[in-house]
Amino acid sequence: MIKLRLKQYGKKRQVSYRIVAMNSLDRPEGRPLEELGFFNPRTDETRLDVPAIIRRLQQGAQPTRTVRSILRKANVFEQLQSGTITESTQETAVES
Repeated sequence: MIKLRLKQYGKKRQVSYRIVAMNSLDRPEGRPLEELGFFNPRTDETRLDVPAIIRRLQQGAQPTRTVRSILRKANVFEQLQSGTITESTQETAVES
């Protein structure tokens, strides 16, 4: 099963995360199938590749609880339901 999860990188106490698609049986620091976005919890900066995320979700990928909440804030599930992807949402940057 493919999971959308966070992959940690950065220095100690300055951690950032990449949102990646990985096989659920792979170790968390393993090689991802695809990198789909970026999340910095210190500044609440988020960058998402929305078309790639929607494609993975349509293929049956399951997001983890944290990734699901990030996608919910960026309204990705609403775009998935409506089936419309505009050019303005191609590369979404969300500031909360």
